[in-house]
Amino acid sequence: MTRIKRSVSLHGHATSVALEREFWLIIDDHIASSDKSLAGFLAQMDDARVAEKYDGGLAGYLRVWAVRRIMTD
Repeated sequence: MTRIKRSVSLHGHATSVALEREFWLIIDDHIASSDKSLAGFLAQMDDARVAEKYDGGLAGYLRVWAVRRIMTD
C-alpha cells in the first residue's frame, strides 16, 4: 500500500507523517467533525503519545488511535 505524506509544523518544528489512505480518511473524518486543524490534531496526538510514553513514533500512535476509534464506533 502506498503511504500519503502530510507535512505540518508541530510545536514550531516542521515534521511529516506518512500513513496509508485508510488511516487518513479516519483522521480527516474526525478533524471535520471536531472543527480542528490537521496541525492542531497532530500536536494533540503527539502530546498524548509522549504523555503515555508510547514506545513508537507518531505514525504508529495514529494507526493505533484510528483502530481504537473504529472499534468504539
